Amino acid sequence: MIHLHYYPSNASFAPHVLLEELGLPFELKLVDRDQGAHKSPAYLKLNPMGLIPTLVDGELVLSETAAILLHLADTHPAAGLLPALGTAERAQAYKWLMWLTNTLQPLLMAYYYPERWVDEGNTAGVAQVKAHAEAQISAPGGLLDLLEAEFQRHQGPWTLGASYSALDPFSFMLCRWTRGFARPARSWPALGAFLQRMLARPAVQRAIATERLPQPWI
Repeated sequence: MIHLHYYPSNASFAPHVLLEELGLPFELKLVDRDQGAHKSPAYLKLNPMGLIPTLVDGELVLSETAAILLHLADTHPAAGLLPALGTAERAQAYKWLMWLTNTLQPLLMAYYYPERWVDEGNTAGVAQVKAHAEAQISAPGGLLDLLEAEFQRHQGPWTLGASYSALDPFSFMLCRWTRGFARPARSWPALGAFLQRMLARPAVQRAIATERLPQPWI
């Protein structure tokens, strides 16, 4: 059985949703960050970086959210969660997945953990990092504008256009992390509609209920 080591509302949420979408038997293993469990010797044996999530699939131990999503899509091809190998559509899927994990997610991490980028006790620096991260994400010309423009371009309901894919739980997760911004992702027309479509999916509702996420969800 697949085991997903998770913490509510963390980066484990996207693979949690995808596992629900696939209808696979899996077990969630809570890594209690509040008690430092992600830095415990037992967890560090699985994930030496001490980060969440970690997926255990038989003998395979896999970290990094994007890698887990790709693995689940590749090992369940009948679900059609990625375009066919070697196609231009597959290349675009790689591009947007890398953009989500390498461009948007790091700025969100800077917003939520600004103290990691300044000296201890530098409260002014913490506030500045947080403000700059939010601005780069949601100010005019920022990253959410780029994602909105892609939805407007293809006019499809999902991240890659017409078909639901492994990228959609990731896009949803990162967009919902902006829910406390002055201008959250739900403020954009196409992104707001996308978030509502995702919320309507039973797999997303099951993941929200299991993780006991409080409202607002987006």
